[in-house]
Amino acid sequence: MPSARRDPRWPRDFHHRRTAGLLNPLQVLELARSMPAGAERTGARVPVVDARPLPPAGPGEIAVTWLGHSSALLRVDGVTLLVDPVLAGGIPGARRRLTPPALTPEQLPPLDAVLLSHDHYDHLDAPTLRRLPRETPVLVGGGGAPWFARRGFTDVTELDWWESTRVGGVAVEFVPAHHWSRRTLFDTCRRLWGGWVVTGADGRSVLHAGDTGYGPFPARIGARHRHIAVALLPVGAYAPRRLLRGVHMDPAEAVRAAGDLGARRVVPIHWGTFVLSGEPVLEPLERVREEWVRTGRDRADLWDLPIGGTRLL
Repeated sequence: MPSARRDPRWPRDFHHRRTAGLLNPLQVLELARSMPAGAERTGARVPVVDARPLPPAGPGEIAVTWLGHSSALLRVDGVTLLVDPVLAGGIPGARRRLTPPALTPEQLPPLDAVLLSHDHYDHLDAPTLRRLPRETPVLVGGGGAPWFARRGFTDVTELDWWESTRVGGVAVEFVPAHHWSRRTLFDTCRRLWGGWVVTGADGRSVLHAGDTGYGPFPARIGARHRHIAVALLPVGAYAPRRLLRGVHMDPAEAVRAAGDLGARRVVPIHWGTFVLSGEPVLEPLERVREEWVRTGRDRADLWDLPIGGTRLL
């Protein structure tokens, strides 16, 4: 079993990497009061497809499957990567799920690695990870390995922003995000947050942005990765805007970020699964569709998947 001690190359915390302020207790209370009523939550019809065999995807192909919220299965050049898996029940602070997970951990295909963007409960789910084989390779941001070592994972790689490693035949790079991290009252920003760029042998990339507000990072990522074929971008958990602008994009900002990235295709994520903020449950999907058309982008390039849906490139 790997050591659960913190790697000395990482600082005690990553507060110096934050690009936005944190909510104070009064603002947290205001956010909680803004959330939709129970009737509105249960009445929302989020599109979901029944669990079904995944379509094949081999060398030279990119397949994206949205599993709900920010959970996604990426298959690039025959390499299978699971990102931010939350495939169990509810999470702290969000009560129950609005929609079921598209797959259970036991229904997943064999995984080449799990990628974790950060440690918030709606992205790092201990009940899901307990049901994965402990020898599954895990990639995390700096400072994240001890959490996994304590839970028996034996192959954990920590990366800083702009660092990369190889998984099978693909390159996987950890990239910055306009966000923060915490699981308890005592570990704020102890683990580095970010997104992931996966690049196949033909040079085409897939970006999973993790959790992020709008800022300078999409342009920087796009300048470094000039062939982003598809970007998974968060579009939900943005209201009240005054409180959440620094950590979550709204749909218009997500479309703008796609332009900054040079990404032709976008998969909207981070909506439709948990109630985390004040906007109506279906509003992120409706608004991103409207903004996509308003800005003149090809409607076919908005991969607004149902939960459990797959698109192949």
